[in-house]
Amino acid sequence: MARNTIVFSVATGLSRIAGLAREIVASSFFATSGPFSAFTIAFQVPNLVRSLFADAALSSAFVPVFTELLEKGRRREAFRLASTLFFVIAAILGLLTVVFIAAAGVVVPLFTGGGFDHSLDQLTVGLSRVLFPIVLLLAINGLLVGVLNAYDHFGVPAISPLVWNVVILVFLVGSRVVLSGDAQLYGYAVGIVAGTLVQLLMTLPVLRRLGFHLELSFDWRDPRVLQVLRLMLPVTIGLGIINFDLLINSTLGSLISDQAPRAIDAAFRIYMLPQGMFSVAVATVLFPAMSRYAARADLVGLRGLLARGLRQISLLLIPAGAATLALATPITRLIYEHGSFGDQSTAEVAKALFWFSFSLPFSGINLLLTRTFFSLQMPWRPTTLALGSLVVNLGVSLALYRPLGIAGPVIGTAVANLAMAAMQAHWVSRELGGIEARETLGAIFAIVVASVVLGAVAWLVWTGLDQLLGRGLLAELISVGGGLVAGAYAYLRCVLFLRIPEAHRTWRYLSARVPALRSLA
Repeated sequence: MARNTIVFSVATGLSRIAGLAREIVASSFFATSGPFSAFTIAFQVPNLVRSLFADAALSSAFVPVFTELLEKGRRREAFRLASTLFFVIAAILGLLTVVFIAAAGVVVPLFTGGGFDHSLDQLTVGLSRVLFPIVLLLAINGLLVGVLNAYDHFGVPAISPLVWNVVILVFLVGSRVVLSGDAQLYGYAVGIVAGTLVQLLMTLPVLRRLGFHLELSFDWRDPRVLQVLRLMLPVTIGLGIINFDLLINSTLGSLISDQAPRAIDAAFRIYMLPQGMFSVAVATVLFPAMSRYAARADLVGLRGLLARGLRQISLLLIPAGAATLALATPITRLIYEHGSFGDQSTAEVAKALFWFSFSLPFSGINLLLTRTFFSLQMPWRPTTLALGSLVVNLGVSLALYRPLGIAGPVIGTAVANLAMAAMQAHWVSRELGGIEARETLGAIFAIVVASVVLGAVAWLVWTGLDQLLGRGLLAELISVGGGLVAGAYAYLRCVLFLRIPEAHRTWRYLSARVPALRSLA
């Protein structure tokens, strides 16, 4: 599991970096303009539907049932289940795609909050029609990735988002060359659809090597199919909360200004880089093992695995949040301030990123706790809590967006994630008879102390280098990179000095394979 987590983290990190490169190029073309805000919302609408009916939601409901059949030696039944779901999904989401494309002119303006003028509304509608087919493609991809994960195969699912981003980059740059005006955004949208198709096709050779093949099966009354669909209903809400939150942020942002939705989304992309590298990697790799423990009714093993996962996520995400909090403005300037992206855009994105930083560890912890309930096939508990957190987010965001501007909706997201993490931890502890709370809270306290040191060192080193070198691209790269490296080194020394077990285990694993690291400690 350690090996799989590291492989998945590295591959996901590369894909997130490629995604960030895509965002940098797009921002240099369109900055935080009104049309780019229209594109942002047009992409978030199918992304929300995808989170409800496809991709991770489907995979999370499917993997426990599929894994249970494999554990019992019923491989043929497992394959028949996957085949039936394939055809059910294709029929339902194919129909939904056709209906949405027809009704987009009525549906999409509901998400702009009345803050866009007519031309921006029409652009949002047109882009959403181009983008909506990704819902069907990602649903099928989620099912096939679930099969791969059940066999503990994480390589292709981890690397395919990298290929996805590369394909999109090609279309994005190409559209800049051959198209003009808003048509460039349509080229960007077509690239997303093409990248999603390529991502799906990448799973097929691996599935063939595993011996998996689709059967012509459409028995939707199969009790296991109904079991997956029943699990999927609450799972969709639980995993879809982050997309609900983001759409709330964009909708309220459109009432602040036509640039705010894109500014919030740009900050969210930076925020998701450590999230994808660390918490998504840990939760994805642990989920099949959790499902196996749950299938065997081994709550002791599940409890220990969860506790280690929580400490590992905290070890990685709390310092990441400290780094983006301390260096929000220079990180934003380095990443985005190119081409059409100016100082005003940097200030707005940095403000959103600062407040997103507080949400980072809680969002990662929520992901693992939610997957724990899914592995137990008890998805309604996190679903109920997720709905409550959505209400909290909406209430706080509505209260704060007028006095605080762009910071208001992001603070709402942070408060909602904190509330969700606390309630999920309480209920999962009751179900498992504890989650090693004393050890976990003690480790988290030590990690917070070390992260404060990281933030202080990173800011001091960046300040010194910034004053010395100035604001050229290379100078900013050195000053921000120097600050992050110095902060990371200080953090490493602190967590090893404080004897955090997960830190020592991770360090021993890495230093055994990379001898050059041994001298750092």
